Amino acid sequence: MPTARRSALLLGLLTCVLTIAPPALARQAEQPLTEPAGPVVLSIGGALRHANRDGRAVFDMAMLEKLPQVSFSTQTPWYPGARKFTGPLLRDVLAQAGAQGRLIEARALNDYRVMVPVEDARRYDVIVARLLDDKPMAVRDKGPLFLIYPFDSHAELRNSVYYGRSAWQLTSLELR
Repeated sequence: MPTARRSALLLGLLTCVLTIAPPALARQAEQPLTEPAGPVVLSIGGALRHANRDGRAVFDMAMLEKLPQVSFSTQTPWYPGARKFTGPLLRDVLAQAGAQGRLIEARALNDYRVMVPVEDARRYDVIVARLLDDKPMAVRDKGPLFLIYPFDSHAELRNSVYYGRSAWQLTSLELR
């Protein structure tokens, strides 16, 4: 087959795939968030495409449990030894909300606020931990949610910048 004809055929196939695939992918990605059935444990606002309550994406614990779960053990400055954390990846939670923006302001129950680059969620397996050593976290144990980095997986994370970006008693994320 001549090169020009082969190129034209490949271009035609590529055009067909690009015309058909994006609408299918968009329908899958644009699934609306369901309304939480239980108490809201995480609220996301700001630059997002998917909301389920008053312009915000709100999650109860069951909604977070339905997302793929990741576990890792890591040492932190807050516990004497390595602890196991389990929960959805931050990037998966952000995807559910259709998050846009470059920065996240993470807010905690005690009004602690910290700016977290969205790039951290892409680059590292940051999780919204809901379990500590396979048990739900009470507020007195830094729960019910803890934004935590896999410190032991990446040496560059073991410093005050990333320790400061972790937020226990996490209640909301604001996208900018």
